[in-house]
Amino acid sequence: MRGLRPPRPGAPSTGTGTAFGTFGELLQGALPEEDGDFLVTLPVALWSMATFRPDPQATDVTVRPAGKSKALRLARMVLAESSPSIGGLLTVHSMIPEGKGLASSSADLVATARAVGRAVKSPMPPARMERLLARIEPTDGVLYPAIVAFHHRTVRLRSVLGSLPAMGIVGIDEGGSVDTVAFNRLPKPFTLADRHRYALLLSRLTAAVRRHDLAEVGRVSTLSARMNQELRPKASLRPMREICREVGGLGVAVGHSGTTVGVLLDATDPSYPHRAAAAARACADLGYPVTVHRTLTFPAASRATA
Repeated sequence: MRGLRPPRPGAPSTGTGTAFGTFGELLQGALPEEDGDFLVTLPVALWSMATFRPDPQATDVTVRPAGKSKALRLARMVLAESSPSIGGLLTVHSMIPEGKGLASSSADLVATARAVGRAVKSPMPPARMERLLARIEPTDGVLYPAIVAFHHRTVRLRSVLGSLPAMGIVGIDEGGSVDTVAFNRLPKPFTLADRHRYALLLSRLTAAVRRHDLAEVGRVSTLSARMNQELRPKASLRPMREICREVGGLGVAVGHSGTTVGVLLDATDPSYPHRAAAAARACADLGYPVTVHRTLTFPAASRATA
């Protein structure tokens, strides 16, 4: 049609971004070094998606839902560095429950950074994203497509561990919610011996991921869950460990700063459907809401760490 012009190269256009959530962490604690707080991600198929529609006539960003204030702040920060004269509408859609230890806030922020960056044609490499996220709150390592060891309080990558064969997680939610920012401000009563033990567990987990040794991954995850009882105790941890033994699971995983506990199962095992169903029935008997999740696999990450 006459009068319509294609967008100018480099001109702002609608941008979208996605990020996955996690089911708690495979491991979380502190290492002997200064600023040694760390976690190891457990990516699952839970997603947050952000869309940013630039409006050159707007002087600020509007966010929907209005409660996504952290995403709004990040969008403003990205635009201040890239296109300070542009405003627009940021919309965040998330399937990740908040306050449960599933990386909901981190996923929202990563999806937002990607959406705004793509809209204004401003690259968003991990180093830039880490710098921006560190100005907002402690953040999970969901910006990396892999299982990673991540210093969540200082928002920096420690190492890429790789990928694992698919696992199923039959999980429960003990209820309530946790303010992750407030939790991370609390002093952690780790002794030097604790820190050295976490270093050993990280070494074991790193080797297990590279070998695709799901049994060892489950053992380390269970040990981390048990050690976390000093910080954020889970009333259901003992019965969940018993359910894990009864169904032949790999181990348990928890939201260390959340309310979730799950049984890890090898989803490549032919008996997986039977084991998952048995675990779900047993979990339901505990009286908590039950969910079933699937972990994500990252073939490129496996090749990079081989």
